Amino acid sequence: MSSTSNSFHKDQRPSSRPIWLESLAGLDWLALRASPVFYGLGVPRGDASAVIAVPGFMGTDFYLQELYWWLRRIGYRPYLSRIGRNADCLDLLVDRLLETIETAYKETGCQVNLIGHSLGGVLALSAASLRPDIVASVITLGSPFRGIRSHPMVLEMAKLVRERIKNARDRRKPACYTGYCDCDAVSALQTACPHPIRQTAIASS
Repeated sequence: MSSTSNSFHKDQRPSSRPIWLESLAGLDWLALRASPVFYGLGVPRGDASAVIAVPGFMGTDFYLQELYWWLRRIGYRPYLSRIGRNADCLDLLVDRLLETIETAYKETGCQVNLIGHSLGGVLALSAASLRPDIVASVITLGSPFRGIRSHPMVLEMAKLVRERIKNARDRRKPACYTGYCDCDAVSALQTACPHPIRQTAIASS
């Protein structure tokens, strides 16, 4: 676990990490339920502040239900991101996330905490940079701030998403859905996040 700052690398390259490892997710699911932490045992109680969980590439809020209920068990007020499927223009996704952040801020009267998985962490940090006045912290889980290093199949899926966006939206932004786009969401990643926002990056090797 370490702190991070906005230093998003724009490049993407294939990774040699075998994708079959993803098939072990079921074992992780079982191990999770065998842990006392899953049931909130021995975990410091939350302060009832708002926490928004943001899904990763191609994901929706559905797979973050486990995290949502765990946050609630340990004393936080969780929210799902409401961004829809994370496979669209990054600017549009961040705008949707900002709406949820503003809702959580108004309902709780306190700054909001963000937890983003993979590409969701990129969206969370971008949103925090755009609205530092209402975001208290950002935790990213396996987010690609040092450049996209993914299996070729994942990169091919990203290419298909990018083509779909180009066909469905204004072509004045040919770099949409890449680190080279000049939209507000991507531009926010190129500047340092305001110091008061606590940032934590969690990654596995």
